[in-house]
Amino acid sequence: MTNGLTRWDPFEEMRSLQKQFFNDDWFGAPLKTLTLPTTDVYTSDDKELVVEAHMPNFEDKDIDVHVENGALVIRAEKHEKEEDKKKKYVVRESSSSFYRRIHLPKHADQEKIEAEMKDGVLKVVVPFKELPKPKKITIKSGKK
Repeated sequence: MTNGLTRWDPFEEMRSLQKQFFNDDWFGAPLKTLTLPTTDVYTSDDKELVVEAHMPNFEDKDIDVHVENGALVIRAEKHEKEEDKKKKYVVRESSSSFYRRIHLPKHADQEKIEAEMKDGVLKVVVPFKELPKPKKITIKSGKK
């Protein structure tokens, strides 16, 4: 004979609703196939920080790269409007935006940051300042 008691989980119903809501085709395929621009952040030979933002739908003029409060900020906005000149009304209007904020290490040389856009990839290189060499401290003996 099995015990008829089950432990009550106050969040089980919420998880069940969440599964139904997000796994159902209620949203349709566009939401499931939505792709967001990827951003790769890595160090190269411990000499520089490299940020590669894959932004195929943006041009140089749409993108702003700056340093703010010790962080690298990449922001892009693109607005497109297609009009039918004969009828004088908007046929199609679209807008895209991108925002990334990457905290820079203390030894980042903010004055030498370079950015380049090539084949839809924005590459930002943040060189590191040379760290001071460790200083050997001699220990004086307390003996006389």
